Amino acid sequence: MSDREFGFATRTVHAGCRPDPDTGARALPIYQTTSYVFEDSEAAAAYFNLQEYGNTYSRIMNPTVAALEERVASLDGGVGAVAFASGLAAQNAALFTLLRPGDHVVVSSALYGGSVTQFKHVLGKMSVELDFVDPDDPGAWRSALKDNTKVLFAETIGNPGGNVLDIETVAEIAHQHECPLMVDNTFATPYLCKPLDWGADIVVYSATKFLGGHGTSLGGLVVDSGDFNWSNGRFPVVADPSPAYHGLSFHETFGFYGFLMKLRAESLRDLGAAISPFNAFLLAQGIETLPLRMRQHVSNAVTVAEFLEQDPRVGAVSYPGLASSRYHELAEKYLPRGCSSVFCFDLPGGRDDGIRFIESLDLFSHLANVGDAKSLVIHPASTTHRQLNDEELAAAGIGPGTIRLSVGIEDADDLVWDIKQGLAAVGGAS
Repeated sequence: MSDREFGFATRTVHAGCRPDPDTGARALPIYQTTSYVFEDSEAAAAYFNLQEYGNTYSRIMNPTVAALEERVASLDGGVGAVAFASGLAAQNAALFTLLRPGDHVVVSSALYGGSVTQFKHVLGKMSVELDFVDPDDPGAWRSALKDNTKVLFAETIGNPGGNVLDIETVAEIAHQHECPLMVDNTFATPYLCKPLDWGADIVVYSATKFLGGHGTSLGGLVVDSGDFNWSNGRFPVVADPSPAYHGLSFHETFGFYGFLMKLRAESLRDLGAAISPFNAFLLAQGIETLPLRMRQHVSNAVTVAEFLEQDPRVGAVSYPGLASSRYHELAEKYLPRGCSSVFCFDLPGGRDDGIRFIESLDLFSHLANVGDAKSLVIHPASTTHRQLNDEELAAAGIGPGTIRLSVGIEDADDLVWDIKQGLAAVGGAS
């Protein structure tokens, strides 16, 4: 194979998968198996001792899943990736791998509601301390740091408020404190933004969304830059000898693969949130068209957002791709290809207007997902962010009349037509 550095679109199709050597099959095979025959007893022991790298059991690794992991790591510029059954499973395992009771994390307040719940309640059960901060304020990140702070966490594009994270600045703050920055890059995908290029250390994805793109398959991924020094004395969970592997030190033994090996060999193995080979296959298929879909998603989102911004029946439109957005400058820096296609707008009439708007749409499907090829709509305050209190909703940029759109890849004119139907039902100014 040539040592040429292939382009992004080429890697979406080819990374992680070559023609099957046994059958000649060109498509990624689905290795629908739970387990694998060992060459001999010595080889089996070497695999389980992590002395050799090979397939032992599909809860830990699988060839179809490995192809998905390699593809996403290649697109993100990471040293590797580990796949999980969902985005929240990936996120939880990444945190579980580097935290222990008594640690502290600093988290953006502009997060997906499920992530807020995970941080508040799941980490709370682990006796991990937590502070939410305004992601737009570097001073808030700095002032929240403590001696026991072990990770900073944010989203590239806040869900659903559209905040664009100043990744480079927050990464510098994290590194000055000798802790990693973890970024949820689900909305941007590596096509629109590569947080690792801007100093982030770990990237997490709900592959269920734009990466897969078709609303058929749950999955999540953790991608590691390989650059963070886990042996700096602050991360004994990763660097110290592991009792689960007879005193093996993951970072010392595996170097820049240390965190990922710990994530796979312990967290994935023990938490058990393994992705199925079939879902991994479907997600890998979706990634093959990622550049094409994201360009259409972005183009349609700009058209819809600009239309909404000009309509007097609509309040604020929170899309960073608009020139009027307070995040526009950051978007030009971190998201030069576009700001994805999930954003919110407000209807001044509140919940009642939101109900009338949603129930009058034909093309936009009312459901709890984003990143589908089809256009989607939801009322966050009563669904995806229902578990948040009023203060948390406000911090996330959500009001009683906030509508979240996930703009698909249909014809833009048809989407605007559908939006017009919804606004006509709301009434008000023409």
